[in-house]
Amino acid sequence: MAKFAFFGSYSPESWARMISSPRDRTDSVRQLIQNAGGTMESFYLMLGADDFIIIADFPDAVSAAAASVATSSTGAVRNSRTIQLIDWNAASTLLAKAKTYRDAYRPPGS
Repeated sequence: MAKFAFFGSYSPESWARMISSPRDRTDSVRQLIQNAGGTMESFYLMLGADDFIIIADFPDAVSAAAASVATSSTGAVRNSRTIQLIDWNAASTLLAKAKTYRDAYRPPGS
């Protein structure tokens, strides 16, 4: 499973509906993630440019992207972004590969 962070903002209409009928959105989000083959780790509202962050595991990037597109297609969420996360257990492999690739790369003008 790969880990992903989802960032986004609710549309003004979504905020209006949530204010009129407040309820925890966690179960709804968890169900979407499970339907896409994933598991939700956390879901937080936040201050700043984004309204929420979700951390979840998915079997692959296509499943994570499909869950994001499905949500965005409803119009309830805007400015959504999906970012794959890499844990530090993979860092040594990542850095070893980066060194090999860097050694093979020729910068412009060289």
